[in-house]
Amino acid sequence: MFDTMTMTKLIGGFCGAFLIFLLGGWAAETIYHGAPGGHGEEHAQGYMIEVAEVGAEPAEAEPEVDFATLMASADAAEGEKVFKNCRSCHAIEAGKNGTGPYLHGVVGRQVDTATGYTYSGALEAVVEVWDADHLNGFLADPKGYAPGTKMSFKGISKAEDRANLIAYLDSLDG
Repeated sequence: MFDTMTMTKLIGGFCGAFLIFLLGGWAAETIYHGAPGGHGEEHAQGYMIEVAEVGAEPAEAEPEVDFATLMASADAAEGEKVFKNCRSCHAIEAGKNGTGPYLHGVVGRQVDTATGYTYSGALEAVVEVWDADHLNGFLADPKGYAPGTKMSFKGISKAEDRANLIAYLDSLDG
């Protein structure tokens, strides 16, 4: 059953398969590393995340500017540009509600008093009148400032943008 020719064929088959395996490995190595024998260069296989050293001094935070100072130098024209983020939910025309209440005359207005809009009631627990300071806090983090509010906006991180927006809203009603 097993003669010399059969045994020769089996050994030849294993040697051929082993050669194909070695050639495939060489081709993959060439494609992956870019050049034959490119083992000398070590490349990172991901992104390096820089971490502060233990015991290192934390970076100094920028000094916080007083919001009243920002409001004094606020630019209503720049605030109109910031309002483009709000336009999808709020209108500036009095009485025209969208997903959110209209914002005409909001600065100095009592909370939850926009005609025709149904509020969640969460704002009344925090604020009575929308002055610049309350608007600043609310615009920075609506959910954190008034938990339970219907406003799903994440907030405006830059204090200058908030001041400009409040100046623009204040200029709407003269």
